[in-house]
Amino acid sequence: MKRKNITRISALALAGLMSVSALAGCGNSSSSSSTDSKAESSAAGDASKGKVYYLNFKPEQDAAWQKLAKAYTDETGVNVTVKTAAEGTYESTLTSEMDKSEAPTLFQVNGPVGLANWKDYCADLSTSDIYKQLTSDDYALKDGDSVYGIAYVIESYGIIYNKELLQKYCDSDFATVKSIDDINSFDKLKTVAEEIQANASALGVKGAFSSAGMDESSDWRFKTHLANLPIYFEYKDENETSTPAIKGTYLDNYKNIFDLYINNSTCSPSDLASKTATDSETEFSSGEAVFFQNGSWEYSALTTAGMTDDQLGMLPIYIGVGDEAKQGLCTGSENYWCVNSKASADDQAATLDFINWCVTSDAGTKAMATDMNFVIPFKAAQETNNVFVKMDKANTEAGKTPVSWNFTTMPSEDWKNGVGTALTQYAAGKGSWDDVVKAFVDGWATEYAANNS
Repeated sequence: MKRKNITRISALALAGLMSVSALAGCGNSSSSSSTDSKAESSAAGDASKGKVYYLNFKPEQDAAWQKLAKAYTDETGVNVTVKTAAEGTYESTLTSEMDKSEAPTLFQVNGPVGLANWKDYCADLSTSDIYKQLTSDDYALKDGDSVYGIAYVIESYGIIYNKELLQKYCDSDFATVKSIDDINSFDKLKTVAEEIQANASALGVKGAFSSAGMDESSDWRFKTHLANLPIYFEYKDENETSTPAIKGTYLDNYKNIFDLYINNSTCSPSDLASKTATDSETEFSSGEAVFFQNGSWEYSALTTAGMTDDQLGMLPIYIGVGDEAKQGLCTGSENYWCVNSKASADDQAATLDFINWCVTSDAGTKAMATDMNFVIPFKAAQETNNVFVKMDKANTEAGKTPVSWNFTTMPSEDWKNGVGTALTQYAAGKGSWDDVVKAFVDGWATEYAANNS
């Protein structure tokens, strides 16, 4: 999942005023790009059997979804349309599309915060076949006995590394750390990154890390994914899973890892405001950087760019907290399918049949595992070839503890945007770290109160 976190910018006219909240979304279609406003494809089918309109948000899997939708129509005669908003516009596009007579029959929320805004549009899936296919109730988005969302993919993220370049560093005379396996703490990571940066020319790279782009196509990696780390460790200390007021106990650690990224990079920190996700991905895949914070959803893009499994690895994001030698990758889901309760009974039935086919049929599960490189939490799941997924599994089997995702407890998209703006200003030298702390802590309390008033 390239995960972009998007803001609901207007309330649905049919539902009245609703509070602003976040989804994590990426856009799609066979011709989609970050500059497309929307792309779509529709396979001709028998309208009398009901129809499916899926508003997908994962651009990196678009071609696979288009192919799978056509296969389903060819097999069943049911019309399936797949559309995706441009990057960073999923929530606003969903809001717009829901106001139309031909609204999505299948869409996504990111968890409890997203569900709070869209609950009136979510059918109860508690008696559905797809709910019965889940391997654990942990992957159901519930309210009491009702099931309003089904997680359809489990993903991991961390610090992706170029194994050949990192090994070249380890073999060099100037390397303090001589084995990739020894990079198991923030201190070790810092040593390696700074030595790579100091000897970039000798290693043939531009920097240790690809650019920490703060353009909206990329800033979710830091205002959401990286921000998850200090939240995770604070929750762990406090034995809680959400809070109306974050303390910011580990924001110094957040600063340390962000500083490491931006000061040992392919570009100057002052240039980050305009750097995009594509910039960062290209810098890494072309060998200009050794490290790249991102997730298992990047596997297809990197291998399509010419990288091989032998070149790819992923480290946990170490921030200097806890028993780091036993820390695993950040693993979880914020991808919940919801069926539009306002759609006709025939369209709802067709949509439920389609997604159940996706996770039970040989064609569907093969496409999700092989074409999309998904780990799906369903009984009939096929094993993916995704090297990052395999690393997560190996880490867990070795006794390492995955870092859980706490994105759905972040109070709002406005909170994330406030943190992102403060990080951008800090990187450019136009703001202080105190501004980041204020956006993180004070912004959390303000947004939580506003969204729960």
